This record gives sequence, C-alpha cells and structure tokens, in this order.
Amino acid sequence: MSDNKKKILEMLAEKKISADEAYKLLSAIDSNEGESGDEGHDAFKGKSPGNKGKPKYLRVTVMPPVGGTINGKGNLMQDGNVGRVNVRVPMSLIRAGIKLTALIPPEALDKANSALKEKGINFDVRSIKTEDIEDLIEALGDMEIDVEGGKGEKVKVFVE
Repeated sequence: MSDNKKKILEMLAEKKISADEAYKLLSAIDSNEGESGDEGHDAFKGKSPGNKGKPKYLRVTVMPPVGGTINGKGNLMQDGNVGRVNVRVPMSLIRAGIKLTALIPPEALDKANSALKEKGINFDVRSIKTEDIEDLIEALGDMEIDVEGGKGEKVKVFVE
C-alpha cells in the first residue's frame, strides 16, 4: 500500500476527513496509478469471466420476474414501477473497509462476533485478512454467479 493511501486511512481513522472524502481521495490515487502503470491498462478493459484485468467493481443485479409481479401480488415497487436492483460497489471501498477493521476496538469486534453467532453465523471478524479478500476478488474475476429465485427473480453477482 502506498504512503498516500496509508495517510488517507489514518486521517479517516482520526476523523479528520469523512468516509466520502476518503473514498474520493483513494479513487483519485487509484486512477492516477492506473494511468501511469501497466496494471492500469488492464483496469480499463471490460470485465467478464476469463478477462484477467484487475476488477474495479463488484456488481449485483436483481431482475424482477417476467411480468413484474411476485406471486400475483402486484408490482415490486410501490410507485408502480417494476423493481430492479443494480448495485455497483467499488473494489477500493471493499479493500479499504477490510483494512479499517484493524482500527476497530476489540470490544466492538467481540460484539460483532456475538451478533453474528446469534444469527447462526459462526464467523470471527478478526479472521478477515487483506490477502484473503484479494484471493476472493481474483476468484470472482473468473466467475459469474447467476441465481433464479423461487419467485422468478434473477440475481447476478460478478466483477467488472
């Protein structure tokens, strides 16, 4: 990680800047590095399974069932529009979020782990490592997840 990125994360931890400001600064650094380095050329290629560029976004889409109704109970949205979800999360935000877990006090981590266990999820938040996330992101670059729900909605998860 570059010194600039560390300084931005430190400023965020000290509450000298907001999360939005940190995101903008980190994005600016990433785009500048992308323009000057070889890896940046890959970052501008379209992402699809098999394309080995560095993923920039995690995208989740949910398409309503044909006809836009669930079990005949009307439209998915109250305003009469058929509901469609299209979320695009920058990978830099995911990476920064994982790095920020190092700043969380141990008591808060214990509470988070307890809350997860109450929901039936046996997972220790402290076990998340940056290397694991990078491996996961790399693996997602090689695949696309398509699921059709029981109500006819289609969910797609992929990186681009």
